[in-house]
Amino acid sequence: MNDAAASLVHVLRRLLARRGATLGLAFLALIALTAACAGLLPLDPLSQSVADSLKPPSPENWFGTDELGRDIFARVIYGARTSLVAAVGAVVIAALVGVPIGLAAGFYGDWRDSLLMRCIDVLLALPNILFAMALIAVLGRSQGAALIAVGIAGIPGFARIARAQVMALRQLDFVMAVRGFGGSPAYIMFKTILPNALSPLVVQAIVLASIAILLEAALAFLGVGVPPPTPSWGEMLRTGKSYLYEAPTYAVLPGIVLTMTILSLDTIGRALTAILDRDETDASGEIVGGRR
Repeated sequence: MNDAAASLVHVLRRLLARRGATLGLAFLALIALTAACAGLLPLDPLSQSVADSLKPPSPENWFGTDELGRDIFARVIYGARTSLVAAVGAVVIAALVGVPIGLAAGFYGDWRDSLLMRCIDVLLALPNILFAMALIAVLGRSQGAALIAVGIAGIPGFARIARAQVMALRQLDFVMAVRGFGGSPAYIMFKTILPNALSPLVVQAIVLASIAILLEAALAFLGVGVPPPTPSWGEMLRTGKSYLYEAPTYAVLPGIVLTMTILSLDTIGRALTAILDRDETDASGEIVGGRR
């Protein structure tokens, strides 16, 4: 087992030792598994029956039915696909763009750092929801447009963290040694510095995943997200609020699933931050003790 795998196993064991993080991981695993296997389940999120509209929860319809007679439980399961795709897609887009920008800004410094970070500051100054709505207005309402909008909104976080890590590591001995042996800037940034800066970036990915799910739901709630009839938790909240008295479970149950998903990601992110911070503190203490 190499060092990276051993470190991953160590962090995972520490994470599972925390009850809140374990529950969060279990819930997310359940959501991801049901979303991935939704096609194998006897559920149809699009089947309509006006005669069965707004029925309460029952053995046939666990979460009841909506105003068109569609099974809310089936739509929640398929809506998890929409949210998870938004989360994963946003993290991939933000990391692929933000991390190289942050690495280049921190490594080169000078005018390139100023130029790149001013561009990041412009993105950071724009409210995420308004920027996403403006981008969707240009690209058109679709799942792809919502995913791109959420991903672009997450670029500043990755860029700033990557830049901070490069600035903290670029003058250390192992980086200077690679530079002395003639390592190219790209090799130093992506092969030497980046592997040693992954911990805060992983935490940022988890944080952005929760933000992406919430932002996707907010866009759908405002009527500019994933177009119907594609199931979306935010869309169910938007339509369900009109039937709170006739069918309170219509909006409440999808809202609970959405809240628990975001809470699980937040709990895992906080636990991971605490574990990594403690490991860094212990490592710093060992180094200082060795020098003494």
